[in-house]
Amino acid sequence: MTLALPSPIAAYVAANARLDVDGMLAPFAADAVLRDNGAAFRGHVEIRRLFEEAVVSVKAIFTPDTARHEEGQVVVEGPAYGDFKGSPIRFTYRFTLEDDAIKDLEITA
Repeated sequence: MTLALPSPIAAYVAANARLDVDGMLAPFAADAVLRDNGAAFRGHVEIRRLFEEAVVSVKAIFTPDTARHEEGQVVVEGPAYGDFKGSPIRFTYRFTLEDDAIKDLEITA
């Protein structure tokens, strides 16, 4: 199934499928905030470190299967598969977009 995702989110998901850190980071605004497991990562340097340490290192690939608009956000859900305990785990990604870029992303399991 192919979801109709806004272009920055589609670019992020496609790059994640390739485990391409530069590609995953490209759709994020320079001052973006990514919240994961209760921690906040601000800006490209911190978000890159998260992608390298928590995504690429365990080959975590998010495969969204649902998407909806909710309170000004794009909410995307689906499993992530990889070399980590409990794989696959179902995640909810709440994207806030601004000027065709990801401004804020909150990831919850």
